[in-house]
Amino acid sequence: MFPLLFGVGLVILNLVTSAQSQKTEPLSGSGDQPFFHGADRYDFAIMIPPGGTECFWQFAHHAGYFYFSYEVQRTLGMSHDRHVAATAHTPQGFLIDTSKNARGQINFSTQETGFYQLCLNNQQNHFASVQVYLNFGVFYEGPEMDHKKKNERKQLNDTLDAIEESTRKVQNNIFHMWRYYNFARMRKMADFFLLQSNYNYVNWWSTAQSLVIVLSGILQLYFLKRLFNVPTITDTKKPRC
Repeated sequence: MFPLLFGVGLVILNLVTSAQSQKTEPLSGSGDQPFFHGADRYDFAIMIPPGGTECFWQFAHHAGYFYFSYEVQRTLGMSHDRHVAATAHTPQGFLIDTSKNARGQINFSTQETGFYQLCLNNQQNHFASVQVYLNFGVFYEGPEMDHKKKNERKQLNDTLDAIEESTRKVQNNIFHMWRYYNFARMRKMADFFLLQSNYNYVNWWSTAQSLVIVLSGILQLYFLKRLFNVPTITDTKKPRC
């Protein structure tokens, strides 16, 4: 009886531990300190195994603009299907949008503050891994950029307001130029891997065809030579009538 109770206790302990390890929101040391939510934008590449799923969480304040773009750069394995399923969820877990293509975008306005979940699913490829390039983040336009309340903002004169507005516009333009640059970089890497795959395919296929042609020529010469092979006739070895 004791071993059975001990085994049940271990199972319950493992369930509690696994449930705690799946918590995505980082905890602060005290109630006065804010949550650590990381940077506002990321861009990197990740390998997703066959039939696997990878999820990420991005913190965003309300009244912001969330962008999420991805592109499958190459496949490694028996299958060459480059389609993956991308989903975005609210901090409460509700589905926002879904994209099921080799490349796609999910853009939306953030209506609440919290950690938004982004997931990539490779369930369509059961025999191939995919390399996916990601570019996601959040930006803010207008007075909400500094995440402060209006009553905490200092009163500026007309000259400083004009300088601030011009600086904000320049910063937004630079940010959008950076996004377009990431789009071009995603396409460049995908085209590079495609060209490299086609180059290897043409080389291997040409080599195989060359070997088949040489082997077929040797076999034809061998059998053609055997047609003219006349056996030697002696007194003891004569052809039968």
